[in-house]
Amino acid sequence: MWARETNKRRSALTREAIVASAVTIADAEGLAAVSIRRVAAELGARTMSLYTRIERKEDLLDLMFDEVAGEMSVAGGLPVGWRDAVIAIARNTREVMQRHPWMVDLAAQRSRVGPNGLRHAEQSLSAFAELDLDAEQKWRILTAVDDYTFGHVMREGLERESLRREGSTRAERDAVLQPYLSTLIESGDFPNLAPLMKNGLPSMDDNFEQGLAWLLDGISRDLP
Repeated sequence: MWARETNKRRSALTREAIVASAVTIADAEGLAAVSIRRVAAELGARTMSLYTRIERKEDLLDLMFDEVAGEMSVAGGLPVGWRDAVIAIARNTREVMQRHPWMVDLAAQRSRVGPNGLRHAEQSLSAFAELDLDAEQKWRILTAVDDYTFGHVMREGLERESLRREGSTRAERDAVLQPYLSTLIESGDFPNLAPLMKNGLPSMDDNFEQGLAWLLDGISRDLP
């Protein structure tokens, strides 16, 4: 996509404007709402005019992914120390994917190599400059952290989607469930779950930070 020749004619309908509009639509309505026709309508342009900049919808999705990947690079550079650097990367990745939850679905659909994604990967690998590790070992650590972060974001996304379908907040849902949960606690059949059902689950933020710390503790023990 990025290596392919593009139409060089001067036009206010730029590739950047098309991608920005598509990202806005996806953020508001989900990935399924994105189409060349819909983006053209948002920009007040004819559908065919977009094809002078974007050849097909798959190219648009690749460009959207790479546009948001640019937000994943930590602004201002990484903190000193590999562990603090990795934590900064993971936190920023989570925040970006919370803003653009459709990124999880798009990441699962197809592989892509865009310039912003490569810059993010390059910055991430630089987190280990102080360690005596080869490129493959660095990549394995990054993959483990990415897998953890993406998994956590997916869980958060499922929670948000469930609440959206129900048309309620988490507090409202918990209030409805509490009488039923109290009955289960009083039955004595769930002694291990009872404290959680009574006091509530830890917050998503607490879970993310604690899980990330455990993961990095394990990685630290394996480092030379």
